[in-house]
Amino acid sequence: MSKNRSIFEDVATEKPTTVAPTGGLIDQGREDWRTGVATWMKILFAMVALMVVVGGLTRLTDSGLSITEWNVIKGALPPMNEAAWLIEFEKYKAIPEYQLQNKGMDLSGFKSIYWWEWGHRQLGRLVGLVWFVGLVFFVATKTIPRGWQWRMVLVGLLGGLQGAIGWWMVSSGLTGRMVDVASYRLATHLGLAFIILATLFWFIMKLNRSEMEMFQARRTRDDASARMAKILLVLAFAQILLGALVAGIDAGRGYIDWPMMGGEFLPSESFDYQPMWTNLFENPALVQFNHRMLGYALMLVGVFAWFKSRGAAHRKIRIGFKAVMFMLFIQMVLGIFTVLYAAPWYFAIVHQVGAIFVMLLILQTLFAATYPSEQSVRG
Repeated sequence: MSKNRSIFEDVATEKPTTVAPTGGLIDQGREDWRTGVATWMKILFAMVALMVVVGGLTRLTDSGLSITEWNVIKGALPPMNEAAWLIEFEKYKAIPEYQLQNKGMDLSGFKSIYWWEWGHRQLGRLVGLVWFVGLVFFVATKTIPRGWQWRMVLVGLLGGLQGAIGWWMVSSGLTGRMVDVASYRLATHLGLAFIILATLFWFIMKLNRSEMEMFQARRTRDDASARMAKILLVLAFAQILLGALVAGIDAGRGYIDWPMMGGEFLPSESFDYQPMWTNLFENPALVQFNHRMLGYALMLVGVFAWFKSRGAAHRKIRIGFKAVMFMLFIQMVLGIFTVLYAAPWYFAIVHQVGAIFVMLLILQTLFAATYPSEQSVRG
């Protein structure tokens, strides 16, 4: 029996079964991958951040030269008996730091500084192991989409370079009359650590968004806010390098008044070293002065960025610049107290941790401006 049809219905056309488009073909079937790699990178990020803190404490406790050799495999084990400890102690006695600064140190004192440096190096080995195991796993399971292999390898290459620079830094304090590592090498070592942190943090933020979301977000990027965030990032990184120079020559303990330095705006001895360019790296007066001045400049740019961001369409951008401004203010206050109290280790290490937060907040704001997330009209 035939079915009655409406006179307005096209009898030549059958109603197709419709399937809503799913989109996101790049990410299809990759959710487990994104979660797994993001977790792996978060673990690496936390470990590298811990390494920065331990490295800072190693410098503040004058422990960095306690291990006078670089042995990737053999050095993983600490001295296991009294005879082995005495051998390591004798090696330390042969370097300038012991002869010129720590003459008379006993074995107990040596052990206390040895453990800081050994722990720092051991943590570096562990970071390398976690990276290698994770990379092998994701390659073996073929769960890395095209375009991410090089990012994962890049993290390992930066880590390997960091280890080599670490030894290059330590070796500078083992000869001549050096009782500390060279300040510019310390700045290079710390600067690369922050680059690794920034790289991991950026990758983690990208992994938290699907490829389709990222593609759509690029169309609505806020170029003006992104430029301002990049300026802040460059200034903050330069300030971190100057902070490393201050730490490298203990410049923070030489001028402990504020806002003046030894009763002067610019200490009169700021250009006493010859050749002239060495004052930028080795003269405590000029090194601390530069660190202070760039800190003020960074704070002013942070306030300006927040003021300009009030007109940004996206709420996360406005919140981001406000958070950066407040963190810069906190960091500046921490720096002032560090100076006034002659850079005790507890103030100095909190100040270094503050630098990490400043960098992460700037990166988060840059990401929000480069890849704005969806928000309601009300937002």
